[in-house]
Amino acid sequence: MKRDFISLKDFTTQDIDVILSLASQLKKDPRQASDLLRGKSIALIFQKPSNRTRVSFETGIFQLGGNAIYLGPDDIDLGKREPTADVARTLSRYVGGIVARVFSHQDILDLAKYATVPVINGLSDLSHPCQAMTDIFTVQEKFGKLKGLKMAYIGDGNNMCNSLIMASVKVGLDLHIATPKGYDPDPAVFEFGQELAKTSGATIAMTHSPQEAAKGAQVIYTDTWVSMGQEEETAERLKDFAGFQIDDKIAALADKDHIFMHCLPAHRGQEVTQSVIDGPHSVIFDEAENRLHMQKAIMIFLYTSKHE
Repeated sequence: MKRDFISLKDFTTQDIDVILSLASQLKKDPRQASDLLRGKSIALIFQKPSNRTRVSFETGIFQLGGNAIYLGPDDIDLGKREPTADVARTLSRYVGGIVARVFSHQDILDLAKYATVPVINGLSDLSHPCQAMTDIFTVQEKFGKLKGLKMAYIGDGNNMCNSLIMASVKVGLDLHIATPKGYDPDPAVFEFGQELAKTSGATIAMTHSPQEAAKGAQVIYTDTWVSMGQEEETAERLKDFAGFQIDDKIAALADKDHIFMHCLPAHRGQEVTQSVIDGPHSVIFDEAENRLHMQKAIMIFLYTSKHE
């Protein structure tokens, strides 16, 4: 039975540990599983352009012996030129898997429902699970552990924040979220995170104070304030996010050995100052590199693990 990678909510802590271990092994020896996708093509449906997601998946598929077929907005317009269900059924007759980067999370759900091959969520308006897995892999790589660490997520309670909640609560990482009022993460995701935290040992907390979130944190994380599709809201968002920029004063509140993370693309001078993002605590390009190792680990997990 095929398995999809839609949300980290669907994966156990053991599953996540296996994927993290695979990513670590692949980083040490990229030649592992180099024929896993031999003879298979993987379709990349991208409603949004991308640097890291596209290149890391295309490269990863190639390194695993497969072929990537990029399908941009002009190639497939989900739900408009033809029903998403028909796209999923048709592609399943041609390819061995689908990676989709979409605006609406419902498109991911529909693709997964009707496709007979694995579907990977490359990003939706609700979640970005591949990036969140990359992030906890990077944290683990830098500190040698996840449990007992504090991550401060400061900024928009967007898809990235939602997925970090899911990832953190599964692995025991304490996540302290600071957003402006009105920009909180998805209520259902936050509620799920708090409920699961009761048994996982993690802390999922929310505040509207960047200083409170950053205090003593081993990890400071932020994301862009204006995502693709929100350009018309730029002026309003810049006003609402005043005081949430990660600058040297905010960074100074964190642990002296903290790391700074950003999923990129970044806007220096908006959500983060140049002195922080290009400073000695920044690991953004290690984080970006790890997208490759993580995408490969996710694909290996989906194609080799036994799923009931």
